[in-house]
Amino acid sequence: MEEFKYLGNQNSVQEEIKSRLKSGNACYHSMQNLVSSRFLSKNLKIKIYRTIIFHVVLYGCETWSLTLKEECRLRVFMCIIVLRRIFGPKRDKVTGEWRKLRNEELNDLYSSPSIVQMIKSRRMSWAGHVAHMGERRGIYRVLVVKPEGKRPLGRPRPR
Repeated sequence: MEEFKYLGNQNSVQEEIKSRLKSGNACYHSMQNLVSSRFLSKNLKIKIYRTIIFHVVLYGCETWSLTLKEECRLRVFMCIIVLRRIFGPKRDKVTGEWRKLRNEELNDLYSSPSIVQMIKSRRMSWAGHVAHMGERRGIYRVLVVKPEGKRPLGRPRPR
């Protein structure tokens, strides 16, 4: 079997991130009426984003090893899809025309850490939990134990 899903996690990190972003996107679209409502304050919309959508996307992120491409995909989801809808367009003071907010402006308005920073902090927290585990635990041995012996000479055997 080349691919399987176990407790929500998949074999490759890329596929796991894709499925998490799909789930977050579905969660966002189910709450789109709330997020784009004019009757709710921006602070309440951000709380909805942090408590529901954010956690759906970041489920199991402690074990992800991110590449720059995946970090970019996560930032795009956060800035373009969610935050731009929450903060909406901005009227230019000089010309009086409506324009989309730039990513830097969105990050300034959203004062909390970015999604990539949250993933890195969760990974460090998880590494701290693993470091305090006993030596008999498998996860601890994978993290801490150094391999013994020498590698064989020559080219590795094909698998």
